Amino acid sequence: MSAPPAPPLLLASTSPQRRAILEQLGLPFDVVPPRYDEGAAVVGSPLDLVRQHARGKAESLSSGAAGRPVLGVDTAVVLDGAVYGKPEHAGAAERMLEALSGRTHEVVSGLCLVTPGWTELVHETTRVTFRPLTPRELGLYVASGEWEGRAGAYAIQGLGAALVERIEGDYLNVVGLPAALLVRLLAERFGGVYGFG
Repeated sequence: MSAPPAPPLLLASTSPQRRAILEQLGLPFDVVPPRYDEGAAVVGSPLDLVRQHARGKAESLSSGAAGRPVLGVDTAVVLDGAVYGKPEHAGAAERMLEALSGRTHEVVSGLCLVTPGWTELVHETTRVTFRPLTPRELGLYVASGEWEGRAGAYAIQGLGAALVERIEGDYLNVVGLPAALLVRLLAERFGGVYGFG
């Protein structure tokens, strides 16, 4: 007799990158936009902030999840303690990329999994080093428009890969979801239900 199928996760996110990573992992999931106001978070360290946002996103959907696990994730690019969010315009994107040029920054993600019986709130940090960028390279990347809607003004899975010299840690965390951390958590909490563990 075969085991019953794993209940689909509820992904509290509209991020196409997070959807693509869950598909890549072969996990069953449904997408529901979170009902969470990121402006309501208590200001703290960048790590505190991504953890608060991840928990807030997951908990915003937990009451209507019908017992299914709810996954909330939030990711920030951090340099010298400052959070580099999504730039509002090309000039802001260029300034962010100039600041990251030739330096190592951190991509910090909070990940929260909520079920009726428990809540797990964890985090992952990946270090990314940019190579020194020329003004021409900066201008071409900004002109590509790929920076739009991207924390830190770049997408490592796209043209932004050419900006990166080295990465230490989980590549998929930089894309938008710390996959190794999620797989470990699912294996620990659910055994082999999701195919891990």
